[in-house]
Amino acid sequence: MIKDLKRFVRVARGVEPAELVIKNAKVFRSLLGDFVDADIAIDQGHIAGIGKYEGRDYVYAAGQYALPGFIDGHVHIESSMLSPAEFARTVVPLGTTSVVTDPHEIANVAGIEGIRYMMEAAKHLPLSIYFTLPSCVPATPLEDSGAVLTAEDLSELLDEPGVLGLAEFMNVPGVLEGDDEVYKKLTMRENLLIEGHAPGILGKDLMAYAAAGVCSDHECVSSEEAVIRLAAGIDVEIREGTAATNFEAIHGVINDRTVSHCMFVTDDRHPADLISRGHINSIVRSAVADGIPVHQAIIMATLSPARHFGLRDCGMIAPRYRADFALYEDLVHFVPSAVFESGVLVAENGKLRVNMPKRVPPVILDSVHLAEISKKNLEIPLSGTRANVIGLIPHQLVTEKRVIDVTVKDGFAMQEPERDILKLAVFERHHATGKSACALLQGFGLMRGAIASTVGHDSHNLIVIGANDDDMLAAAHEIERIHGGVAIVENGKVLGSLPLPIAGLMADGDAETVSYQAAELVQTARSLGVRKDYDPLMTLAFMSLPVIPALKLTDRGLVDVEQFKIIPVDAEKE
Repeated sequence: MIKDLKRFVRVARGVEPAELVIKNAKVFRSLLGDFVDADIAIDQGHIAGIGKYEGRDYVYAAGQYALPGFIDGHVHIESSMLSPAEFARTVVPLGTTSVVTDPHEIANVAGIEGIRYMMEAAKHLPLSIYFTLPSCVPATPLEDSGAVLTAEDLSELLDEPGVLGLAEFMNVPGVLEGDDEVYKKLTMRENLLIEGHAPGILGKDLMAYAAAGVCSDHECVSSEEAVIRLAAGIDVEIREGTAATNFEAIHGVINDRTVSHCMFVTDDRHPADLISRGHINSIVRSAVADGIPVHQAIIMATLSPARHFGLRDCGMIAPRYRADFALYEDLVHFVPSAVFESGVLVAENGKLRVNMPKRVPPVILDSVHLAEISKKNLEIPLSGTRANVIGLIPHQLVTEKRVIDVTVKDGFAMQEPERDILKLAVFERHHATGKSACALLQGFGLMRGAIASTVGHDSHNLIVIGANDDDMLAAAHEIERIHGGVAIVENGKVLGSLPLPIAGLMADGDAETVSYQAAELVQTARSLGVRKDYDPLMTLAFMSLPVIPALKLTDRGLVDVEQFKIIPVDAEKE
């Protein structure tokens, strides 16, 4: 906040010295798409002017490029498996100064209490964290989560600081069919910002989705889909996460006319990716290397998301904008040498330079409540040999519906690792209801053992995949023992585990440790046969998300997402 506006204007005129001046930078001018050799005058945490200025203190840029702080327009911090503070410590040195987060992962576990934990944990960080409220908890009526959030529940949070609107509206059928509870949320407030999630939706259904007020979508998997969304007035969020990487498929839509309505997002990135690849800076780097003009790549990482979300004080290096920016040696690697947040040097040469606030105690530490699990839960009865099977597609969250002849023993379908056919099971883990379902999946590559996780989008029930039943049960029991997280088992022996005690989603440690543990699990999964086309942990997490086509599995059964109903695994009975 600019407390002394008269002084601020005098600084801008050059009548008074600025509190800080960045000398001799190549400053990016967002509205012109070019660079100018100039100083940046900073006062009261904001940019007073660009030109030649004197100040009380100086930072000498020595011709480095000054870019606005990067903004991630759609991210689930919980999916990094890091607490908000640890997430900030990881991404701020990479040039990210703002994120728009949807806390629907923790909301699906702990409801309003989970959202308030995230809001409290986000305070006083060197990262501006804005919130969109989870619109679909649970995501669909075809699963059971730890909470149910109504319009009345959400309305009490709309006026909280940093809340921008409603997060991705995944219940597309509810929008199209006029579901009363859905429309209570859509109409909670006039001109409410509503984020979208509409994989595969086209034609008049897309028009209806846009007519309901949805203004963005991060689920485009082709340039054609992106063009159709832009034509419907829907901004395109270009996702580069850990499991889903869509830039290559849709970058053809980017040009000087569309760039102001396209933005970069990560959605879900694991800590190993954040450390090895980077955050938004890595998408900018890849875009430029792929031939996207530098000015367009920068706009999609800064001004486009700022304007989309109505963040009028960030996204540019210009007078009155918050002094969130970073200095870069070159426009090839996009590795910042210094990062400023509200005019304060918060990171330098990859390291955070400011003290983090005191740790916010997590309030959701006991979140795994399972009914008794036995081999009975893993039985898949078939009347013949034909089964509906979830078919994986490399580098995508969408799956295929495959009808395959499988091996049947005593009337039950069997795993066939040699044909890459595995069992996938989901167990309700919030209230020990005993609900569970088991199906078949093809394409993962696991030849031996089993993997279990409490990270299972979006309801985050316990999800287990395995080449045999005994290891699947052992992996589930290990998850109970560590109170949530990820575990890998072979021949009854736990080969590795990653405890995620905060809601079964986030670790209570630093990014490097979590990254190392996760990397060890990935390597272990690869040694058991998991294909390199898939991140073992992230791919498994999305196999229970019944809002992305074509087949997914919840604790209630096998979901045909396109028909929006539960279907039998037995293809003869469908």
